[in-house]
This record gives sequence, structure tokens and C-alpha cells, in this order.
Amino acid sequence: MRAVSSQWSGVSKSVLGFTLGALLLTLCAPAEAQQSANIPRIAYMTASSSALRLEAFRQGLRELGYVEGKNILVDFRLAEGKLERLPRLAAELVDLKVDVIVTAGPSVTGPVKRATSTIPIVMAQDPDPVGNGFVASLARPGGNITGLSSYSAELNGKRLELLKEIVPKLTRVAVLGMSSNPGNSQALKDTKLAADQLGVRLQYLEIQYPKDAETALQKANKERAEAVIVFNTPSHILRVIPSLAVKQRLAAIYFDATSVNDGGLLSYGATIRDLDRRAATYVDKILKGAKPADLPVEQPKKYEFIVNLKAAKQIGLTIPPNVLARADKVIR
Repeated sequence: MRAVSSQWSGVSKSVLGFTLGALLLTLCAPAEAQQSANIPRIAYMTASSSALRLEAFRQGLRELGYVEGKNILVDFRLAEGKLERLPRLAAELVDLKVDVIVTAGPSVTGPVKRATSTIPIVMAQDPDPVGNGFVASLARPGGNITGLSSYSAELNGKRLELLKEIVPKLTRVAVLGMSSNPGNSQALKDTKLAADQLGVRLQYLEIQYPKDAETALQKANKERAEAVIVFNTPSHILRVIPSLAVKQRLAAIYFDATSVNDGGLLSYGATIRDLDRRAATYVDKILKGAKPADLPVEQPKKYEFIVNLKAAKQIGLTIPPNVLARADKVIR
């Protein structure tokens, strides 16, 4: 009998312990849920993967005193280069009722804008926020979108000047662009103005699809272009251009570092990672009560110039020492 009593005593203690544990869990769960509900939830959405950009945004949050999981929750949505996924991902974020959505570029901002007119949207970068129809003006955005522009009028002139230094007898430059991109028209105007001052003739070539890039560069070579300026274009088109330009032995300059890392010769433009870091300041202001409509869109503050000597060697081009000395990064 003692053995039986002892056995039941152990079972009773086990059941009691389980019951108490379950009771404590039940009592704690609402408190934890309430705590999570009180933590702001934001989302960073991008069309293609970029660990450096995501880390720059997170760094910006940390600099402002945010700690993920403690006083802020961050959801990441990645389309893996498949733009058709973006509307669904945007709808997911709206259903989650996040407090702010940060968009990595115009291809993302568009679907998010169509998905919500109430959740604040912060553009981490956009080449032409007004032309893209995202804001009414840079000073007074209106609506639920604000953020940062990656465009500055002097950028295209500076790119042409760099090509002139590298190809001293430069007289003809091909320009690859996409007319359906709202920023394309203004970029072409700015480049033409610089070309007139430098005595350079421009040849504009339209590209709408990846297959257009090879045809355009072959035409540029045939018509004796000595260099190429590549305007802001979607990543699925942009990624095929560097190897084709090198194949045609054309000195090409791009708007961001990605193309140079992919084998392109030069890039000069806004430091995109700095824009991602600064996007966190907009998130902070909105969480503290500011309205996107009242937050002016800011322009770039940092620029970077990158040279790829591997590409230069393939083209048969020597980069002058004074140009190399000004580069923020040299790929050897």
C-alpha cells in the first residue's frame, strides 16, 4: 500500500506541477501579447537581395536607440528579383497592419502605394519621386509617402566629365536609357547640357528589355561611340550590360556600385547604403507622430566613385593616376 500511495503521490505532484505551469503560461501569455502589441512594427521591402543595404538600415535604427525585439519589430520582405511577387508581398504587410513600410526602390514603392493609402511609406531611394507620382513635391510630399531621392542634377554632368578624363579625345558618347522611366527625360536633359559644354555628341539608345542591351551596344560601337553612360534602369536589365559593354570594348559609367561589382568599368552616384541608413530617421519621426505629408524628401549627401581595373584591362584602357586617386574604391 505504501508503494501505491507513493506512486500516486508522485503522479499528483506531477499533475499539480503541470497545472500550475499551464496556469502561469495562461496568465503570462496575455501580458506578453500586450507587450508585443505595444512595440512598433515596421517592414523593409526590396525587389532583390542586398545584405549590405539591409544592414545599413538596421544600423540607422540602432543609432537612433532602437533594439530589434525590444522596442521595435522589423519584418523583411524580399521578391528575389521576381517583380510579379511585389503586389502579394505588399498585401501581406497591409494585412499585418505594420506601422511603417520602407521601400528599397521605385519598383517596390509602386506596388506598396497601390496596396495602401494610409500606412506611412518611406522611400529608401528613388531617382525621381515626383516624376514617378509618389509625391506632389520634394518640399511638401502630401499623401502617405516620403523619404529620400537618389537623384541630383549635377550627377550626369559629373559622369560625363569622368569619361572625358579617362578617354581624353572623347567626342561621341552613347546613352542607354528607358523612356518609360520617369527620371529618364530629366537625366537626358542634364547630360545634354553637360555634353554641349564639353563638346561631346550624344547618341541616345532606348532599352526596354535585357535583349535590347546587346543590340544597343553593338549599334553604339558601329557608330563609333567611344564611351557609354547608363541611366537608371531596372536591375534585370542592368545586370546584363557590364559584360556586354566590356565585350564591345566600350568605357561605360553607371549610376551605382552594383554594376561595377558585376564587372562594369566605372560608377559615380549617391551612396545608396547611406540613403538606407538615413531612411531610419524617417521611421523614427513617423513613429513619434510626424506625418509623411509634412516630411520633405531629402536628396543625397554622400557620393561614391568606383573604378574596376579588371574591366579597364579587358577594354585596353589605362585609368590616369589622378582619376584613381579620387576613387572611393578600386577593384583590382
